Amino acid sequence: MSQDIRRIVATDCGSTTTKAILIERNDSGEYRLVARGEAPTTVEKPFEDVTVGVLNSITEMEEITGESVPEGFPVGRRTLIKDDRVWRLQKNGSPTDTRSKPDEASDLYVSTSSAGGGLQMMVAGVVKSMSAESAERAALGAGAILMDTLAVDDGRKDFQKVQRLRQLRPDIILMSGGTDGGTKVHLVDMAEVIHRADPKPRFGDMQLPVIFAGNKEVREEVKEVLGESIAVKVVDNIRPTLEEENLDPARDEIHELFLEHVMQQAPGYNKLLDWTSEEVMATPNAVGKLMESYARQENINILGVDIGGATTDVFSVFEGIYNRTVSANLGMSYSICNVLKEAGTENIARWIPIKLDPFEVRNRLRNKMIRPTTIPQTYEDLLIEQAVSREALRLAFEHHKSLARSLKGTQQQRDVGQIFEQTSTGETLIKMMNLDMIIGSGGVLSHAPNRAQSALMMLDAYEPEGVTMITVDSIFMMPHLGVLSEHFYEAARQVFEYDCIVKCGHCIAPTGTVKPGETAVTVRGATINEAVPAGKIKVIPLGRGEFIDVTIEPHRNLDVGAGKGKSRSMKLEGGTVGVMIDARGRPFQLPQTDSERIEKLREWLQAMGLPMP
Repeated sequence: MSQDIRRIVATDCGSTTTKAILIERNDSGEYRLVARGEAPTTVEKPFEDVTVGVLNSITEMEEITGESVPEGFPVGRRTLIKDDRVWRLQKNGSPTDTRSKPDEASDLYVSTSSAGGGLQMMVAGVVKSMSAESAERAALGAGAILMDTLAVDDGRKDFQKVQRLRQLRPDIILMSGGTDGGTKVHLVDMAEVIHRADPKPRFGDMQLPVIFAGNKEVREEVKEVLGESIAVKVVDNIRPTLEEENLDPARDEIHELFLEHVMQQAPGYNKLLDWTSEEVMATPNAVGKLMESYARQENINILGVDIGGATTDVFSVFEGIYNRTVSANLGMSYSICNVLKEAGTENIARWIPIKLDPFEVRNRLRNKMIRPTTIPQTYEDLLIEQAVSREALRLAFEHHKSLARSLKGTQQQRDVGQIFEQTSTGETLIKMMNLDMIIGSGGVLSHAPNRAQSALMMLDAYEPEGVTMITVDSIFMMPHLGVLSEHFYEAARQVFEYDCIVKCGHCIAPTGTVKPGETAVTVRGATINEAVPAGKIKVIPLGRGEFIDVTIEPHRNLDVGAGKGKSRSMKLEGGTVGVMIDARGRPFQLPQTDSERIEKLREWLQAMGLPMP
């Protein structure tokens, strides 16, 4: 992408709200967020045109720039709309227009969308724990909501699979199975099930797309069995061999079909496509692209979460391998009672630092479910909501770890020293000791009254190990930056680091347990010398952009990343909270009795500088 780009407009057309951001290059040559606007999404009557919401959100941005802009940028209202359309100067990297004044138009306009509803998919495979699981990873990584997974060994009869396909009406079916040259019969049988079901897509009279990503030697037979009523798209095998997983071709095809079959159902989508400089991208896919690009460019491991009202998305990039999962039944408003059902009242109540009757906890959560748009009115309400969020985050993370795994069924070579180490295939890729950064997003994390509350929720839910940077997405602009990173990574990176994520600070968390009261870890540096006892949290004040060189010395039975009892020297960065030393032990256990538990929770709130209930 040309370095001549000075002004970028990006929009995210969500199911309820359209959000716009304006990015400009300042006098120092750095890209920064200048303004942000939002408006209701207009896909329903009376407008039925997604571009109306786009224009409304950008008009709000124009008005904001007329009132104030950050230091280092030209003062004055920007003119970003011309002839009732977004005014941009480039299309596919080529100039299409000119500006007569410096405050006119954007050089680049990009957009994401989920206004046509989320992409709903079903996966059909041969072996549930192998080819079907690889297909799940491909579908989820492409931004889909997974409705169900059919497999030869899933325990269901053929007629039950046919009923399920007819009942769910997915947008796309991804079919996989068999290594190249492997099984044929099972794939033909699965194709027969899909053909008999004759499933109809949610939208319109178009043919249902089936992506075949299985054994290349059975492609023609599968096409013949599926028949002409189904649109078959053939891509490279997801599991060409047992030792190899090839997800990108399937993900790319899912993305193309999503644009073609789902996004185009949003009224005005074709007009939006004509306005943008580059192709529109699905919102969850864009968030994943940003995390994947950032992790690979910076050579770090990332864990990200977006906790919403109905669903919780978890993203991870470990050793360059990207995974995404959607927990469609875990959320903070519409799905709050599903969290209650899955976690149980006791698990939620254990995080509340006051004595509450379990019936009252349940009733408060039921009230939230029938009035999903309400926000906490008292500090007590806020503590209960944040207790629920810990369990929603924990459960979604458990689901993510179960799917983000190495390949099952592969052969492993072991040398003599590994004879007695029976490591199995299919182990989770999520190694918390290797994690460099956690990014928390979604209303309960991004809009918490105090950043320390967001940090504590993530410490309690994820139990990071070793040394990890804790961050929060400030105003949820990751979809905008994700689509921008595809075309102009450097601008996306600068805005992501400076305006998007708010660094709470590094967290030091030794793994293992020692007796309460014993010194768990000592942190020494030029201006600090802190010995933190087991079971305690200690915050060292250190601001954003401030660094300190330290030596971390754990107890002989604890590990901070260098091995049990071994010290580790490194540079720590502060943030809105500071450097957090979490000596509560891993795995982390709460006291059993109510009085001890409440006392400990209050002690940890106080250690994080948070008010007492």
